[in-house]
Amino acid sequence: MQPFGRHYVVVRPLFSEDSFAEQHERINRKRKTLRHHLKDYFSCDAKRAKNAALSLFPFIGWMKDYKIKEWLLGDIVSGISTGLVAVLQGLAFSLLASLPPGYGLYTAFFPAIIYFFLGTSRHLSVGAFPILSLMVGAVVTRLVPDEGPSFNITGFEGLSLEQQRVLVASSVTFLMGAFQLVMGLLQVGFIVMYLSETLVSGFTTAAAVHILVSQLRFVLGLDFPGINGPLAIIYTLVEVFSRITSTNVADLVTSIAIMALVLIVKEINDRFKSKLPVPIPIEVIMTVIACGVSYAFNFEERFDVVIVGEMVNGYESPVAPNLEVIEETAVEAFPMAIVGFAVAFSVAKVYSVKHDYTIDGNQELIAFGVSNMFGASFRSFAASTALSRTAIQESTGGKTQIAGILSAMMVLIVIVGVGFLLEPLPRSVLGALVIVNLKGMLMQFSELPFLWRNDRPDFVTWMVTFMASLFLGLDLGLAVGIGAELFTVVYRTQFPRCSVLANISGTDLYRDRKDYTSIYEPDGVKIFKIPSPIFFANIDFFRDKLVQEVGFNPMRVLKKRNKALRKIRKMLCNGELEVSDRGPVLRQPSVDTSEGSMEDLDQPIDFSDLPIQVNWNSQLPANISVPPVNIHSLILDFCAVSFIDVSALKGLKATLKEFIRIEVDVYIVSCDVYIMEKLQHCTFFDDEIKTSIFYPTLHDAMLHILETHPDHGELEKDININYEVIQRDSLTV
Repeated sequence: MQPFGRHYVVVRPLFSEDSFAEQHERINRKRKTLRHHLKDYFSCDAKRAKNAALSLFPFIGWMKDYKIKEWLLGDIVSGISTGLVAVLQGLAFSLLASLPPGYGLYTAFFPAIIYFFLGTSRHLSVGAFPILSLMVGAVVTRLVPDEGPSFNITGFEGLSLEQQRVLVASSVTFLMGAFQLVMGLLQVGFIVMYLSETLVSGFTTAAAVHILVSQLRFVLGLDFPGINGPLAIIYTLVEVFSRITSTNVADLVTSIAIMALVLIVKEINDRFKSKLPVPIPIEVIMTVIACGVSYAFNFEERFDVVIVGEMVNGYESPVAPNLEVIEETAVEAFPMAIVGFAVAFSVAKVYSVKHDYTIDGNQELIAFGVSNMFGASFRSFAASTALSRTAIQESTGGKTQIAGILSAMMVLIVIVGVGFLLEPLPRSVLGALVIVNLKGMLMQFSELPFLWRNDRPDFVTWMVTFMASLFLGLDLGLAVGIGAELFTVVYRTQFPRCSVLANISGTDLYRDRKDYTSIYEPDGVKIFKIPSPIFFANIDFFRDKLVQEVGFNPMRVLKKRNKALRKIRKMLCNGELEVSDRGPVLRQPSVDTSEGSMEDLDQPIDFSDLPIQVNWNSQLPANISVPPVNIHSLILDFCAVSFIDVSALKGLKATLKEFIRIEVDVYIVSCDVYIMEKLQHCTFFDDEIKTSIFYPTLHDAMLHILETHPDHGELEKDININYEVIQRDSLTV
């Protein structure tokens, strides 16, 4: 190849796949069998043991490179800032889980300690996550409702309502962690790939609406039991509006004031984040003020405001998960495991790219699995990450999980020392803080116009996931959303946009003929592009599109030609037709209109017993008519075909034979070498379909066709471009 300005010149032979293989020897690579893979996986040496230890305990890798002078101060500031927010979010999100507020502090402490040792992200803030908390709350209120009897579960005897709920929450969290741990050990971290950004957006938006509605009873100071299950959001709104006249004005005014001030200061933080050394901790400030005002004016007695009340004092003894609860909640725990991991991994991936380090999805599953199982043993509920908390940890200078440990220490101080100071805090303040933190998720509604204009299938996925999650519940909604997403994938591959290509004048490029005006299409040549894998579900679609584009059905043409030959043979035998120098001449009209046997009409045309060669494009004798075929060559562009299954292979072979039997030359170009190997192993080739129909590029095939059919178009004469066939085997570009 020689550069020449903004042009390039290549002189090489004109290749088919056969001639290319003759001139360029391919390395015969030995592929590993399953036995070899298992042997390599279970073999052990010093290097593998070291790598396994570093993989299982990633903190060793960054701790030995820790830059104390550069990173320590940032980690300390970040840890303190994140810890204060973690305390408040732990209290607030425990309301979503239908648990006493103090247990949210356990979720902010125990999982963060374990994640320090096992997690691969250096910036993730581990703790309560509102969507997971809401999903835990749905399980808790189902098994231990506010009103009516609890489920008949062994182990509930002698426990108060709150203790039963804590046992349910910790048991379902333990099972969720077990699911995550097993998936990590089985190396299935790739499962998060099936949760597209569109699906997660629709799911989290619906969850945000659920959370918003669930907090209305705290913001308005209404007293009614929590509702779960399908259509829970409708029933909750009915309860809210039926009791709206009983609104506690003190709770409402406090909530509105808190939300307004927090939103304003958060906007200031976003707008001036480059100038502020650390974001203004407005949530902490408002919480302190609300606690002071509530205590000073005795909100609980004077205004009948529900407060946080007695906080947990220190740590409680470990508790084993209840097996009956695990049996009852297995269906809910699995989607919780998927959602918790998917959100955490997505956030971790953003910051790993930003700060140039790698994260391991399988190790993250192990880390969260062990964190949740360990935390559940100490009565915490499901942990993942909160987007706002992680953003604070990163933006305030956090470089490693040292900030996460310091954040957990801040929570520890509250648990064992100063937790009682938060007892006067109105629960409406926590509800207001939860609602304010939903802003980012609720703003995802703005994605809909973009999706509608640019990607309708993704728009459908978003809407189906949102509506299903909103009305059926988050667990069923996630399942429906995944189903809708897989349906759109199948739809895209089963009904892709096929196209007919043409040469762009003056180049060796081929594009959709509908998109360009300066194109060249040789007479009798059709180039059909297949833009997706070929499998059992779309082979019939491709065949129908191909028949539509070429303008005739090859099987119908083949049967008509064979039927015409039968009639010609019969007329010759009966003397109704004789052969002269000018071709077949009809001696007398034929009156036989019988169709004869329909068998063998799809077999190759046989002229062996005829004294003439029939030209199907000329006028045929008597009333014989055959559909016209206006092409002599068909090129199938396989550049976008990544795989082909056995069922589709049989359909493709049958289609190619139909064209070959009506004297249409078929060529396949840009076929992946591994697909070629599969074709050979599946006995795709025979006397009719040969390897010689395969060409490495579309232009190689086109030049071969123009050389084989010179009467149908000459490339240089027609479009005056600098292609020159030097010999049969070489070309210059």
